[in-house]
Amino acid sequence: MSELTIDMLLYAYARGIFPMADDRNGEIHWYSADPRAIIPLDTYRPQRSLRPIINKNIFEIRINTRFEEVMRHCAAPRVSDANTWISEQMIQVYTQLHKNGYAHSVEAWYDGQLAGGLYGVALGGAFFGESMFTLRSNASKVAFHYLVQHLIKQGFVLLDTQFINDNVLRYGAVEIPATEYHQQLEIALAQSVSFI
Repeated sequence: MSELTIDMLLYAYARGIFPMADDRNGEIHWYSADPRAIIPLDTYRPQRSLRPIINKNIFEIRINTRFEEVMRHCAAPRVSDANTWISEQMIQVYTQLHKNGYAHSVEAWYDGQLAGGLYGVALGGAFFGESMFTLRSNASKVAFHYLVQHLIKQGFVLLDTQFINDNVLRYGAVEIPATEYHQQLEIALAQSVSFI
């Protein structure tokens, strides 16, 4: 099994490439989707049904307080799918990436307990969303809403979700050709912004 390193991850993300582990043996495979899924920050709107929950402040939002725990929840088997593409090696290396200031978690807390959240990688003005989880209804949706608000506030210009699926479609994800994605990525990487 090839060793995953921080330098390897940073090099790959800057070129629009991302890793996923084989669920059977943990082997790392590298992908560059075409078309590519992104969520345009300027057109994102929360679902109508989510707005009352956001307005009631049911969840406390925290950033980067339980990064590894968020990753482990994301890697856990789900009711609809027992497979995972997040291996133990990935958890270890992304946690180091987090400690080096490149990987971040947005967490929704309820009654003092972690209820949901997401994590991803930030480079320049690009945020590469990786995965999310929910232990309480709507927790990850609220965390995602606050992620978008935070990215806009900080000056990010690209929110990459890699592949299109039903989950990212509900947040307004669209597919664009890889050539257009790489143009947007180049612009985003030239931005001097910070996640924190």
